Amino acid sequence: MLTEITYEKAAFAGGCFWCMVKPFKEWDGIQDVVSGYMGGHLENPTYEDVKKGDSGHLEVVEITYDPAVFPYDKLLDVFWQQIDPTDAGGQFQDRGHSYSAAIFHYTEEQREIAEASKAKLAASGIFKAPIVTPIRPAETFYRAEEYHQDYYEKEPEHYQEDRARSGRDEFIEQHWNK
Repeated sequence: MLTEITYEKAAFAGGCFWCMVKPFKEWDGIQDVVSGYMGGHLENPTYEDVKKGDSGHLEVVEITYDPAVFPYDKLLDVFWQQIDPTDAGGQFQDRGHSYSAAIFHYTEEQREIAEASKAKLAASGIFKAPIVTPIRPAETFYRAEEYHQDYYEKEPEHYQEDRARSGRDEFIEQHWNK
């Protein structure tokens, strides 16, 4: 008898969504990672709307995952290790509201797990400044334009150049890979 897989959704904003796809796609239990926009006031925003700051949206990744294989708390572990949770003004070289970090929860259980994870990170002493990443209810997810999907695979040289300039990898190394 085959067991039916029940997938769930998670959404995280961690600065440029190009840099947030690959770290999640590497794991068993992750069915899909889609770049998009969430949290704003404009219906069907474009990349230009979001980048200009006209829509109020953040760049996010929406993850479809099997919680029996890769539970939500593990997704949060991956998320925290990709961002600077003390920076409310964007992430690394990408500045402004649309590049802010946030956790968007789809359920009350996700909210509770995210709050506990944030408190654990704050208590860990890894960061000297306060953890300012908000935890917000998920809103309508708008899929980004196709050229943004799996950008690290479509444009590997540009992706690597952008990532190298951002300072993200040095930050991750300094705080997580000691």
